[in-house]
Amino acid sequence: MTFAQPISDLDAAVEALRAGGVIAYPTEAVFGLGCDPHDEAAVARAVELKRRPPAQGVLLIAADFAQVEKYIDLARLSADALARARASWPGPHTWVFPRSEATPEWLARGHAGIALRVTAHPLAAALCRAFGGALVSTSANRHGEPPARSAEAVQAAFGLDVAYILAGETGGLARPTPIRDAVTGEEIRV
Repeated sequence: MTFAQPISDLDAAVEALRAGGVIAYPTEAVFGLGCDPHDEAAVARAVELKRRPPAQGVLLIAADFAQVEKYIDLARLSADALARARASWPGPHTWVFPRSEATPEWLARGHAGIALRVTAHPLAAALCRAFGGALVSTSANRHGEPPARSAEAVQAAFGLDVAYILAGETGGLARPTPIRDAVTGEEIRV
């Protein structure tokens, strides 16, 4: 299969992100759609591509804790709760934290929390490092459809609607990562 744009180049993926594009990349279980979380138009485009209900927030992935720390209201989180989340990272664990005032409203969509994950997927982490910060990460699929598990599936689902496809293997998980409330430890999505 031929792709409309080149794949597999980390520098080109970062260039597309910095230009305000929505890209696709492999994560622990599925391909994700991602963009710069501080670019409101890019986040709106990612939500539009998914045909996702506008009230749903988005999650962010990062290469390390330093890339997500500014989004967390640490004053509303106990040291034990923070330690519990950090002990699971890097890894396939997403936590919803009380969001800080530094978190753009368009990420949380009215919710008091922000979903964050420090990924152990080597290519996704490399992408965050190369970009220099956290990225929006939402499964690469139209709302209600199965998520893409390959670059070819992303291309078939989105065509030229994504600015770039970073090819690679997913991490092999059968299901998207679990999501837990960082304050209570309660499972939100198993």
